[in-house]
Amino acid sequence: MPHIFEAEVVSAILRHMNGDHVDDNLLIARAFSPDGGEITEAVMTGLDGDAGVWLVTRDGATSELRVEWPGGAISERPAVRRAVVALYDIACERLGVEPRPHA
Repeated sequence: MPHIFEAEVVSAILRHMNGDHVDDNLLIARAFSPDGGEITEAVMTGLDGDAGVWLVTRDGATSELRVEWPGGAISERPAVRRAVVALYDIACERLGVEPRPHA
């Protein structure tokens, strides 16, 4: 059973990702999507201790994309940032995009 973060924690993370990291969401979705088609939008809709979840729009249709955290299961809020940054770095590598420095 994956760790379930408190609703306030999830809400804050989603607000941050969908407000400040719209392009990162799209990059992650494009890199980790197993389906073909051009993804034109990606919104992070949830997360738990095992994965992040995005609603992706591809060819006019939406679907859910669940991406497991690269380092394995997490259970602490600070680990979420590290896990998302790791997804971002892997996405950049897969898509041949130069990653920006992490603060």
